Amino acid sequence: MPTDTMADHTPNQDQVESIYQPKDAVGSAIKATSVTAAAGAFISTIQNTLTRQNVGAMGAFTRFGGTTATFGRRGERGPSDGKMLEGRRRGRRTQANGTTAAMGGAYEFTKNASANLRQKDDAYNPALGGLMSGAMLGLRFRSAPAVVGYGCMVAVVLGAFSYTGGKLEGYHRDPTVDEVARKEFLRKNRRRPIEGTLEELGEGRGIYGPGYVERRAERIKNAYGIDVPSSA
Repeated sequence: MPTDTMADHTPNQDQVESIYQPKDAVGSAIKATSVTAAAGAFISTIQNTLTRQNVGAMGAFTRFGGTTATFGRRGERGPSDGKMLEGRRRGRRTQANGTTAAMGGAYEFTKNASANLRQKDDAYNPALGGLMSGAMLGLRFRSAPAVVGYGCMVAVVLGAFSYTGGKLEGYHRDPTVDEVARKEFLRKNRRRPIEGTLEELGEGRGIYGPGYVERRAERIKNAYGIDVPSSA
């Protein structure tokens, strides 16, 4: 009786594979923030190189920096309107670069945290991550419609992308399946008898049935009276 009870509670292979494995949301967010911050720093360096003014090498950080924060500095008030306008432009550039890092971290953390809370790994998690990532992008405009609009747009795009397979290059073979076994299965699954092929296409053009050499020699002898030696 105890043996039967233990056997009933033993999970099968399908149940083991369907068990959700928790993800490290904080670690993934830190990695994503680091990667996107590096990308923002690279973009800042390019912007600093292409600027018309001679701002020096540190301009990538002082003028186009802010790659690890969501907001940059606001417009700097100067004695003239031109300086205040220039300060606002600098603030917008800094916000644009800083938002890049915030978007990556918000996306990864929200996606993995949602998967851990829901105990499911489906298309809703990238959609929720895209919602927060798009909201980070909309924050630089300091407008609620921009936050909602960008969040919904990124959520729809990432959710649809994940729902349709999450790949741009097409079908990927299962790495757990042996390639030789897969090809043998395809050959067995699609192989057809040689008799059916000969009946539809006939012999020749690389398609030869058993005893083809003997039949060919007999046809030549009957038609032309020439004996053709056969290897058989």
